[in-house]
Amino acid sequence: MEEHKSYQVNGMSCASCAQRIEKIVQKQPSVKEASVNLATETLTLTRDVSEISDDELQKIVHEAGYELVIPKNQGSYQIEGMTCASCAQTIEKVVAKLPGVSSVSVNLATEKMVVDYNQAITSTQDIIKAVRDSGYDAKDDITAVSEEQVNRKEQEIKNMWRRFWLSALFTIPLLYISMGHMIGLPLPNFLHPSHHALTFALVQLVLTLPVMIIGRKFFTVGFSALVKGHPNMDSLVSLGTSAAFLYSLYATFLIAQGQTDFAMQLYYESAAVILTLITLGKYFEAVSKGKTSEAIKKLMGLAPKTARLIRDGKETETPIQDVVVGDVLLVKPGEKIPVDGTIIQGTSAVDESMITGESLPVDKKIGDNVVGASVNQTGAFQFKATKVGKDTTLAQIITLVEDAQGLKAPIAQLADKVSGVFVPVVIILAILSGFAWLVLGQESWIFALTITISVLVIACPCALGLATPTAIMVGTGKGAENGVLIKSGDALEMTHKVSAIIFDKTGTITEGQPKLTDVIATAAVSMDDILIIAASAEQGSEHPLGKAIIEGAKDKGLNLMTLEHFDALPGHGIQATLDGVTYYLGNKKLMSDQQIASVEAEDMANQLANEGKTPMYIATTNELIGIVAVADTIKPSSQAAIRELQKMNLEVVMITGDNEITAQAIAKQVGIQHVLSDVLPEDKANEVKKLQTSGKKVAMVGDGINDAPALAQADIGIAIGSGTDIAMESADIVLMRSDLMDVPTAIELSHATIRNIKENLFWAFAYNILGIPVAMGVLYLFGGPLLNPMIAGAAMSFSSVSVLLNALRLKRFKPFSHK
Repeated sequence: MEEHKSYQVNGMSCASCAQRIEKIVQKQPSVKEASVNLATETLTLTRDVSEISDDELQKIVHEAGYELVIPKNQGSYQIEGMTCASCAQTIEKVVAKLPGVSSVSVNLATEKMVVDYNQAITSTQDIIKAVRDSGYDAKDDITAVSEEQVNRKEQEIKNMWRRFWLSALFTIPLLYISMGHMIGLPLPNFLHPSHHALTFALVQLVLTLPVMIIGRKFFTVGFSALVKGHPNMDSLVSLGTSAAFLYSLYATFLIAQGQTDFAMQLYYESAAVILTLITLGKYFEAVSKGKTSEAIKKLMGLAPKTARLIRDGKETETPIQDVVVGDVLLVKPGEKIPVDGTIIQGTSAVDESMITGESLPVDKKIGDNVVGASVNQTGAFQFKATKVGKDTTLAQIITLVEDAQGLKAPIAQLADKVSGVFVPVVIILAILSGFAWLVLGQESWIFALTITISVLVIACPCALGLATPTAIMVGTGKGAENGVLIKSGDALEMTHKVSAIIFDKTGTITEGQPKLTDVIATAAVSMDDILIIAASAEQGSEHPLGKAIIEGAKDKGLNLMTLEHFDALPGHGIQATLDGVTYYLGNKKLMSDQQIASVEAEDMANQLANEGKTPMYIATTNELIGIVAVADTIKPSSQAAIRELQKMNLEVVMITGDNEITAQAIAKQVGIQHVLSDVLPEDKANEVKKLQTSGKKVAMVGDGINDAPALAQADIGIAIGSGTDIAMESADIVLMRSDLMDVPTAIELSHATIRNIKENLFWAFAYNILGIPVAMGVLYLFGGPLLNPMIAGAAMSFSSVSVLLNALRLKRFKPFSHK
C-alpha cells in the first residue's frame, strides 16, 4: 500500500544534514520520493508501507546520526458509559492490544483516555471501534498533535535562549580576562599574565569548561556525523572549537612547566565566544523559523475549544473534539462556529472572513451551510454538524498549507547539490590552507591553526539550506492568510513562469447564477406589472432562468399572482393563466407560432442578446406587452483582475460552452480579446494542450466538475474556492474567496517568493565565496587583515539569520485587493 507521509526529524543543523537524510532514505527500494525540509525539520516521503515500516525507517535515520520522530498521536478521547474502575481497566486492556499502541491511560474521574499510537498502523477509527466493541463510547480529540508540535517549538526556543545566556555568563568575564589587558583595561595583579601566567590560564580554563558543557550538543552531533562520514555544520564548529581548546590546554600544560610565554598564545576565549555566538545565531534562527510558520499557528488558533451541544432538549458545553457528525449545536451572537454544518433553526449574519477573506457578513438561513471557526454576529441559530475533526474546512486548509511548506521547489535542487559536498570540501580547504601557511608561508603553527579554525567556523551551509524552504514557508503562509492556498513548492515556482491564463466563463468570470437584468414594457403596462406577470407565470417552471425572474420580483418586494394553469413549451417557453388571462413567455419562435407581432421589439431583444443577456418576450394571446432579460452577471472583480493580468504581459483567454455572440459580449465587458466559444466540457483540456504546444506555460482558472481535466492538464490549475471539491482536488492553487483579484495576487506572490529565494541563494553563495578566502588569509597575503576565529563565528551566525530575515520580508506582501 502506497502512502504519502511527513515525519519530524531532530538533530539536523545544516543543509548537508538534510541532504544526507534525503539520500539515505531515497536509497530504500520501497521509497519512491523523499524530501527533507531544513526549515520545518520534516522528512516528507512517498513509500510502500508493506515493504518498509516506520520502525525500520527510524532505524535507518538513527544510524545516520539523526532522530526520526514517528508520528504518534497522543490522542485524547472522551469516554462515555464507564461506571467503575474495572470499566477503565477493561478499556485500557482492549485498546492496548491494538497493533501500534504503545501506551493507554484511562481516567475514570475525567472520563478521558489518552493513547500513544503509531498512525501508520492504527487509526483513530480503530481505537474508537475497539472501545465501542467493548461496550463503551469514545470521541476523538484532533488538537493534541498540533498543540504538542507548537509547544515543542516554543520549548526549543526557550532552551536555546537559556543555553545562550548561561554561555554568555561565563564568556563575558573570560573575554575580559583574556583580551582586556591588551586594550588597557585593568586586571587584578593575581590574574595578570605577566605576573601569574598559570593562574591567568587556569581561570580561563575554568570559565571555558562550562561553556563547552552547555554547548556539548555541537560536539556530540558534530563528531558523531564526522565519524559516520557525513560531516555537517556542527562538525565544522566542533572541529574548530576543539582545536582551539585542545591547543590552549596544551599551552596551559607548557605554562605549568615554566614556559610562561605561552600565556599570550591561549585560545580559550575563541572556543567560548564561537560557541556562544553560534548559540545566539541558533536562537535567532529558531525564533525566525517560528515566525515563518505563524500562518499555521494563526489558523490553529482560529478553532474554538468548546461547543454548545443540544441533546434531549438540553444545552451542554462540551469540548469540540467530542462533537460528532449529526450532533445539533447552538451558536449565540459573537461566538465562533465550532465545526462545519447546516442551519436547521434560526437566521443570522456570519463573518466568514477567516475562510473567504470577504469582510462583509454573509446572511444565513435554514438550509445554508456554515463553516467552523467563522464568527456568528447577529442572531442565535442551531445547526447540524456535517464535518468534524480533520474533515472540517479549517483542518483541511491547515493540512494543505503544512503539506505545501514541507515540499521543495525545483529551485532548491541547486542548493541541495552544493550543500551535499560543501562540508567535506570546507574541511579539506581548512587543512590545506593551514598546511600551506605552515609550509609555504613560513609562519608559526599557531598562525596556521588560527587559519584552520577560521575557515572551519566561517563556512556556513545553514544559509544555503534555509534559503529556499524559509521563503516557501513564508510565501505559502502569506498566501493562506489572504485566501490563496498554494499546494506545493512546485506550484509556487511554476506560477511565476506562466505566460498564458485561461478563464472558464460560468462561475469564474461570471457569478454562475442567472439574475434578472432588464424589464422593458412595450405596451401600456408598467414595468412592475410586466415583472409580476413574468414571475407569476414562472412559478410553475423549474428552469434556472425562471427562478432568476422570480428572485428578481422578490428582491423588489412585489406580490405574485396566483398561477391557475401552466404548460411548458419545450424549446419555445411557457404558457400560463393568471386571473383568467393567458400569457406567453418565451423566445421569438414562440411569438411567431402564436402569430404575435414582435418586429418592433426585435431590435431591443437583439441589443440585449449582444450584451450577453437572454431576452424573453411576454405577450397576451394577441399582443406583445414586454421583454424581460436574464443574464449570468459578471463578478465585480473580474474586469479589474483581467486588467492586472494583462499589465503583467500575460495572454488572457476565456473558454466557454456558450455561443459566440454571448461569449464575445462577456469577453468585451471584461476586456478579453481571445475567446474560445462553443467548447464542450470534455474538449477544455485539449484547448489547454493546444496553447501548451505553442510553447506557453498555461494556468487554467475554473470552478466546476467539467473544469477538472483542464485544471489537471494546465501547468498550473487554479480552482475557485466556491467551486466543487473535484475541481479543488485537481488544482495546484485554490482561491478560497472566489475573488478573481486573487489570481494576480497568486502570480505576484509567486514572483515575490522566487525573487526572495534567488536573493537568499545569492547572499548564501556570495557569503561563502567571499568569506572562506578571507578566512584562508588571502587578504593577509597582500597586507590586509587576518580574520579572527571569533569574528568568523559571529559572521557565520549572521549569514543564517540574514537569510531568515530576508525571507521574513515576504510578510509585508500585500494582495491586489488591498492595494
